[in-house]
Amino acid sequence: MNAWNAMSFEGKDTILGVVRREAGEFFDLVDSDEMWEAPTGAGHWQVRDVVAHIADTTEAYFVAFDAARSHTELPAAYGLPGMAERVDKQALALREVPRAELVERLRGDFDKIMEIFDALGPEDWTGLNVPHFYMGPLPSFFFPAFQLMDYGVHSWDVRQGTGRAHGLTGEAADLLVPFMFVLWQYTTKVNDPCDLSIRITSGPNAGDTRVRVGPDGMSYEPGELGGTVIEFDPGSFVLTAFGRSNSGTIRGERAVADRYLNLFFRI
Repeated sequence: MNAWNAMSFEGKDTILGVVRREAGEFFDLVDSDEMWEAPTGAGHWQVRDVVAHIADTTEAYFVAFDAARSHTELPAAYGLPGMAERVDKQALALREVPRAELVERLRGDFDKIMEIFDALGPEDWTGLNVPHFYMGPLPSFFFPAFQLMDYGVHSWDVRQGTGRAHGLTGEAADLLVPFMFVLWQYTTKVNDPCDLSIRITSGPNAGDTRVRVGPDGMSYEPGELGGTVIEFDPGSFVLTAFGRSNSGTIRGERAVADRYLNLFFRI
């Protein structure tokens, strides 16, 4: 099971392999004139804007890893509340870059960031704190997970824009499950008291988690189910946490589940 926990070094080869596969499928999807200005499931973004966003995001990671290695202090984290607006501006600023040029730029960015990830050793994986532009210092293992979010979830966005039925791949969803609790923790917009349980029904990260929201924000820990329960398969959990769908099976009080699911802002 440790091989499917990307927060441990034992999961490194697994997540990097899945990132490579998801990225390969993403490039196959977007690298055509027919798709370039197509709509997506990411709001008003077209396919070209998704490519621009991932390039902008990845290039910020180069600065972050350089700072971590050289012990250079960067400005304070921008914060997640303003992330959606800023990444939109950053992506749209590249809208007129020709497809071939922007895709080639992103392919180069991807190769470079994977070289950085490949070089991370056991101590680096959990012990090297890298300053994320929006979230501040994070252990380096978060950054391969962010790339999986970018290529996995945004591939879903591109497919969503086609209007065809589709889904999120199991391997990507399974690896992202633990990170979705962190995402919720960082994007709590209202600290209304709430106590419920989340059950992930399948996959290597299946299990039960007790979640509490209070004055100090959201906390979570593995534990027995209690009170209202929301059940998710891994893909539905990831897409719900990212605001792409309203999914989940509620067992208990609907009002409690509805209150919880509306406590978060979208990034």
